[in-house]
Amino acid sequence: MADVSKQRIVITGMGIVSPVGIGLDAFWTGLLTGRSGAGPISRFDASEHKTQFACEVKDFDPKDYMDRKMARRMDPFCQFAVAASGLAVNMAGLTEGNYEPDRVGVVYGSGIGGLTTYEPQVNKLAEAGPGKVSPFVIPMLIGDIAAGYISMIHQFKGPNYSVQSACATASNSIGVAAMHLLLGDSDIVVCGGAEAPLTPTGVAGFNAAMALSTRNDDPMTASRPFDKNRDGFVMAEGGATFILETEEHARARGAEILAELAGYGFSGDAYHLTAPAPHGEGAVRSMRAAIRNAGLTSDDIDYINAHGTSTAYNDSTETEAIKTVFGDRAYKIPISSTKSSTGHLLGAAGGVELAACVQSIRTGKLAPTINYETPDPDCDLDYVPNTPREADVEVALSNTFGFGGHNATLVVRRYQA
Repeated sequence: MADVSKQRIVITGMGIVSPVGIGLDAFWTGLLTGRSGAGPISRFDASEHKTQFACEVKDFDPKDYMDRKMARRMDPFCQFAVAASGLAVNMAGLTEGNYEPDRVGVVYGSGIGGLTTYEPQVNKLAEAGPGKVSPFVIPMLIGDIAAGYISMIHQFKGPNYSVQSACATASNSIGVAAMHLLLGDSDIVVCGGAEAPLTPTGVAGFNAAMALSTRNDDPMTASRPFDKNRDGFVMAEGGATFILETEEHARARGAEILAELAGYGFSGDAYHLTAPAPHGEGAVRSMRAAIRNAGLTSDDIDYINAHGTSTAYNDSTETEAIKTVFGDRAYKIPISSTKSSTGHLLGAAGGVELAACVQSIRTGKLAPTINYETPDPDCDLDYVPNTPREADVEVALSNTFGFGGHNATLVVRRYQA
């Protein structure tokens, strides 16, 4: 086993497929310009649903990122994963000869998996019998298949599997990937999450759970984290991939280092299927664990990208948790929820939000929380409302919390050799 105490984990590539832009630059521009990815659902006829809008990925053609035949055998969530991973691999400059294939792992997840495949196949079974079910239905819908495809396309032969923890999936995938690097069984790990949940069952299910905004008359302002008049989150789709490496390996191959992944913390609420634990005590433990794991203190955090779903309980509970962790200093830390622009990418959310943290460090700019109009007495921190802000960010923290009480927090900091 490697000497864990001397290892540093760095980020050398990021690939984003999001409702506000495909590719890192387009994604970041979308956030800084306050773009909303929300609009009427085009994936199916949503006229009978309580919620008729979502944040869809626009102008995505899978054939731009993979073989046409391969794309036809993938669920959209897997297409997003493969596309995002290709972008990340290219950014990291991973080319044959500058890494050992059996030392490159893939840890990749999806909160829901191939719902877009599963739903029509169930209908075929009911309407036409078992003989009409596609032979590809199982490999298209299972959540681990994205990791499998990524490894096959790029011939990455290290540790390979899927993590699933609802909306904390991508963050946990990234954290677990770092563990493999610390264990010494990999030099590089490709990690992240992807989601394509915009189906009749997906939307109806979240509506039944009373989780979604129903602001059908104005979708673009529906996602309004921390605003007093928030009424639920906006479903979204997409994918985010990170290339993590040991510092030693990245420097040896001359890679550009974007940031250091400094800390990872996680916890379980052990409380409720969908609601956060009272006072955000699970989130508190997750944030404290990540900060401690990074060898930092709460005074070192310059920016927080909040889970900030635009639901009543999450936003007020997360605000309370941040106050518990940071005390009076909580009022001085800029906090934003980029879900106000992208919507909630569920199992991919932690990935796109960590990318926003890295970009805040790289560019000296903070993405705003758009649609913030009416302050909520229970949410009284600095949420970077509506307008991007210049800031010198050395250390950023990203929160993600999932149904089932899964909490994950990542800490990234500016890389210094």
